Amino acid sequence: MKKKILIEGMSCNHCVGHVKNALEGLDGVTSVEVSLQDKYALVETTESDEVLKDAIEDEGYDVVRIE
Repeated sequence: MKKKILIEGMSCNHCVGHVKNALEGLDGVTSVEVSLQDKYALVETTESDEVLKDAIEDEGYDVVRIE
């Protein structure tokens, strides 16, 4: 399933890397694209929204919404 995760708190490419690595580290994630400019991540995953949210928030960023 494809999900769009709206994220606040990313300010540079290091932030993008942290979010991307956190999501790629989850077993059910098969692809990740993160946009710093548009403040979102596109994820192909079988993980629940809560697992995705926790992984991002553990890195210090805020999940606004998951679509």
